[in-house]
Amino acid sequence: MRPRRRHPRARALLLLALCAPLLLQGYFALRIAAWRLLPVASGAFLRNGQLQLLRARDASAWHHEWTPASAISPWLERAVIASEDATFDSNDGVDWSALRDAWRRNHEKRNERLHRIVGGSTITQQLAKNLFLSPQRSYWRKAQELAITFMLEAILGKKRILEIYLNSVEWGYGIYGAQAAAQHYYRRPASTLSRWQAARLAVMLPAPRFFERHFDGPYLSARSGVIAARALDVLPPR
Repeated sequence: MRPRRRHPRARALLLLALCAPLLLQGYFALRIAAWRLLPVASGAFLRNGQLQLLRARDASAWHHEWTPASAISPWLERAVIASEDATFDSNDGVDWSALRDAWRRNHEKRNERLHRIVGGSTITQQLAKNLFLSPQRSYWRKAQELAITFMLEAILGKKRILEIYLNSVEWGYGIYGAQAAAQHYYRRPASTLSRWQAARLAVMLPAPRFFERHFDGPYLSARSGVIAARALDVLPPR
């Protein structure tokens, strides 16, 4: 008997399944290339924040305004690097030593038992998640995060990455981006933030909604002093 031929539709579906990952990476690359010049008006993290407010019927709480790097205080750039990613200017998008340490600590029995997650992400990795990925954790998602991270580094460069990051991170309930944060907490534009004000905002980033409720708390004050001192030794990327 002659072997049965594979149905043309089945071949097409198989080819699509094989090509889909490459097409997805191409889509990501094109989006990133467009952001070399265009402001980032939306991303996975921003859309999720908007959706939460819509579900809560509190859309008026949304505050976000794209602000170019020239209108953001250099002290905020310095403070965020000092607080979030000390090797930002020299790494390739991934701090491999921090990633290995986070892997080791996350797989310690005590942390697994307590479901405690230790982070090791750079600013570029955080931006990759904010722009494209869901908050769910998996090995596939981590692999995709790394792929997008290297695209961001290759296509945008450090200065643009930091500019987009400062415009897309959360600083409290409905507060996204440096301009909204500066207006909300200090009633001033982001360009005029002082070193101490910038340090306080930078320290808020890992848990912005918690620190919004504890803005004058002792931990935030103490940690802000440390970051304000470290910021003196940081030079923003050019």
